[in-house]
Amino acid sequence: MKTTNNINSMSSSVSGAKAVRRRQICILGSTGSIGTQGLDVISQHPDLYEAYALTANNHWEMLAEQAHKFHPAAVVIANEAHYDELREALADMPDVKVYAGSRALDEIVEAGPIDMVLTAMVGFAGLSPTIHAIKAHKTICLANKETLVVAGELICRLALENHAPILPVDSEHSAIFQSLVGEDDNEIEKILLTCSGGPFRTFTHEQLRHVTAADALKHPTWEMGAKITIDSASLMNKGFEVMEAKWLFGVPAEKIQVLIHPQSILHSAVQFADGAVKGQLGVPDMRLPIQYAFSFPKRLHLNGDRLDLFKQPLEFFEPDVDKFKCLAMAYEAIRRGGNMPCIVNAANEIVNAAFRQGKCSFLDMGDIIEKTMQRATFDANPDYDVYVSTDAEARAIARELL
Repeated sequence: MKTTNNINSMSSSVSGAKAVRRRQICILGSTGSIGTQGLDVISQHPDLYEAYALTANNHWEMLAEQAHKFHPAAVVIANEAHYDELREALADMPDVKVYAGSRALDEIVEAGPIDMVLTAMVGFAGLSPTIHAIKAHKTICLANKETLVVAGELICRLALENHAPILPVDSEHSAIFQSLVGEDDNEIEKILLTCSGGPFRTFTHEQLRHVTAADALKHPTWEMGAKITIDSASLMNKGFEVMEAKWLFGVPAEKIQVLIHPQSILHSAVQFADGAVKGQLGVPDMRLPIQYAFSFPKRLHLNGDRLDLFKQPLEFFEPDVDKFKCLAMAYEAIRRGGNMPCIVNAANEIVNAAFRQGKCSFLDMGDIIEKTMQRATFDANPDYDVYVSTDAEARAIARELL
């Protein structure tokens, strides 16, 4: 870890944040799709929110631009190789502390002034800083679904023990959360988890043999980062969201139904014991769930398009788990429990990157994940150390299978 001084001592250096009552927000992954939209929300409400800390993995140039615009107390670049470049780019901003390394990510979320942490990092890397933020009693605005996929039981236990609220930022889970507001202990009969179906919804199995990463990155309704866009095309993203919903809302997987909804207007819904269904509708805009997590329980004005139900129909279809094997693998991982979701996530991160690099086919992804599940060491009662070793083992197996 490279730092200019100790992160945990920074709280004394930033005064006035509480006095003006602006909520201090740390964004883990500020240069990604969710992170940049989170900053847009902050810019629309400068009287309510302030970016206290911004982090990135490799995109130091963009991180420097964000620091010049939002004047955070600190920035962290996870890849230490970019530390000198980032520090030089911010030499004209001596009040902005510059840090580097994974340990710095864990430490920055513990800084005293921080009220909320938007976890917008991608993949397993988001787990450790999220745990540190929870233990520091921060409110978690959760956009890193892998945190609950890999270690849902651990995360939920830590959140309860440390009185750290977890507010969902994924559009689907935010929609479920919004549908449950005011319902108290009313029984959930079913969660209806919607999914656009991605660009290959109508493709045959034979057609799927020949699709490319460039084809998969052309999402029909959402603008997202490359990794999640590929996961969306394979429906693995929806499998992860089933796991996430299970932990967030305490509903077993058999009560979570995936619906293909190409228009991405109904973001998800809840069916109650009396048969009533409540859902949240809106245009595909991630700023809405981000802002709702920041402002809950209040609703603030948000610039952007408004929904016009006269312009398009709302369609719903069942997913084809034979064609989209990744969704079936996700349900199998839920059924197995233990560290199996961690195995699936690790294998998926490897094959997702390999597909984007042209090293495996679209259909190979599901096959390699399935074989990794068969070969990796299963542990029915994992702890954090088991998750770390499982992640490493499953990645090694998946790479070998490529």
